Amino acid sequence: MAQSIAFGVFVLAFAVAAMRNVNIGIVLFPAACAVGLGLAGMALDDVIAGFPLSILVLLVGVTYFFGIAHSNGTIQWLVDTALARVGDRDRLLPLTFFVLTATISAMGAPLGGLVTVPIGMSVAHERKIDPMLMGLAMGTGLSAGAFAPTSLFGIITTGTAAEAGIAISPMLLFGVALLVNLVLLAGAYVLFGKQRQQASQEHEPEQRAVHVGPALSQYGQSTLTADIRAEADVVKRSRPTLVQLVTLAAIGILIVLTIVIALLGGEPDIGVLCFGLGACLALVEPSAAKKAMTRIDWGSVLLVGGIITYVGVLSEMGVFDALGEHAAHVGVPMLAAFLLCVVAGLVSAFASTTGMLAALVPLALPLIANGGVPGWALICAIGLCASIVDVSPFSTVGASLVASTVDDTQRPRMTRLLTWWGMSLVVIGPVVLTLLLILPGKAFT
Repeated sequence: MAQSIAFGVFVLAFAVAAMRNVNIGIVLFPAACAVGLGLAGMALDDVIAGFPLSILVLLVGVTYFFGIAHSNGTIQWLVDTALARVGDRDRLLPLTFFVLTATISAMGAPLGGLVTVPIGMSVAHERKIDPMLMGLAMGTGLSAGAFAPTSLFGIITTGTAAEAGIAISPMLLFGVALLVNLVLLAGAYVLFGKQRQQASQEHEPEQRAVHVGPALSQYGQSTLTADIRAEADVVKRSRPTLVQLVTLAAIGILIVLTIVIALLGGEPDIGVLCFGLGACLALVEPSAAKKAMTRIDWGSVLLVGGIITYVGVLSEMGVFDALGEHAAHVGVPMLAAFLLCVVAGLVSAFASTTGMLAALVPLALPLIANGGVPGWALICAIGLCASIVDVSPFSTVGASLVASTVDDTQRPRMTRLLTWWGMSLVVIGPVVLTLLLILPGKAFT
């Protein structure tokens, strides 16, 4: 009875906080203390001990370090440099913004990748690229980068799995996420690339017409001078400052150290590395470090901390052991795994993806413990199913894409198509990932 009440409180608190648009972790943390003291008979210190300090160090360290990179202009320099190299090759622009968004999303907080959205949608309008293609390029890029070992979804997924004793390679998780999102990007090119080409052909005469006119006339001379000055400004902007060079070196050091430590058989603590490198950058430019304090993703820390603390109480009460027994009696663990993936996608399309990852991964543990499904494959599938639907207009990412669409007449179309895209992935994602990830993983387990 106590187990059912505790689980019911968990579901109710989760639902009420989501409907009231309140940080779910803030609601669940005191609920965990109340349930732990009242129903589980736990000491308060034992309840609070379930707060994931290791994940907190990771999240704060990573978002602080890359917050400095944002504040001193290094991230913007990377964006400008990439665009300058693409030039007028319109076909590469969606892929370019996929890479840019994935790179920024991999730098700690996935929603940090949203900084490319206003730029990308403006570029799509200027280059006559279908806004759906550009929007999906950035949405899939954000999802791919979010599962990097240095980013939130990757940290939460591997961290939660590690606490449960399930070994999952951070690079394997990132590789699967990158491959899945590249396939989705290819699908976006197929569905929405044709309109982009037609629009570009219509736009070409206008571009050529701009340059018609006597070059040596007074107007032409002033225009030529302005163009030269503009090109000089671009060249000037293309040169990173000394502080930005130091920041780029620090990012490189972080990547190299992470790879080297892993190759040597160690477990690189990315949070600690980011704290150390962030402290060095703070000493180089204190003003950027102060601005970076506002970029620390405390909301995600509280969200994950509250959920995992409550999950710890449920685990102490034996709720997950009971679920494991029920799963064993069902006799169809593959169906249960599929349904978990569907729930992850459906709820994440309207609520927090971070919350889904922290809540559903523990629910998958009984299935994994009984040997019905491979742990690494199921956890990868749940994470991806929760993430690929984030382009739904009812989520933060999708809403940002719609709001940043330059042409007002395109916004209803964007809303409609993003709804169809997101809702279709609620079903397609679990089906494909079950067939291509979980089933083969079971065969090799």
